[in-house]
Amino acid sequence: MANRPLPIDPLAEARRQWLAHGWTEAADGMAVVTSVMRAQQLLLARVDATLKPFRLTFARYEVLRLLAFTRTGSMPLSSIVARLQVHPTSLSSTAERLVRDGLALREPHPHDGRAALLSLTDAGRDLVSRATDALNDEVFSRPGLTSEDASDLVSIVARLRKNAGDFADPRPVPDPL
Repeated sequence: MANRPLPIDPLAEARRQWLAHGWTEAADGMAVVTSVMRAQQLLLARVDATLKPFRLTFARYEVLRLLAFTRTGSMPLSSIVARLQVHPTSLSSTAERLVRDGLALREPHPHDGRAALLSLTDAGRDLVSRATDALNDEVFSRPGLTSEDASDLVSIVARLRKNAGDFADPRPVPDPL
């Protein structure tokens, strides 16, 4: 990828072409999809560059960070699949690499003989702590947007995700008696 900016926005040009070809009703949707996909590429490149010295992919980082957030440092594989919204095969591959590298242990579930737990090792806890510090410093604290724009974007994308069936609003909790 070139480091210098292009003289025009290729996504705006693509939208213009959609309109010129009579695809008016699809032009905004095409612009949304291609814009979000390009933004994902840009952000992932920054994340990958930050995680490279730690020999972590973002998928491996997410699993380690999720485990580190738990009280016990362990979680059933099925719960990790649900929380990270990944395919079980992808998690299985990620878990195998974490175990191979000594960052996690795969253990039998204490109450369900069919299930397995993934547990963070001390090395995994240390690595994810250092990687989180780097991501916070190099990526998350400066995503390339103002705080207001970041908040607006998160809200907009949350609506898109909710409308796609990604999650539901939590049920209201009754007031205590």
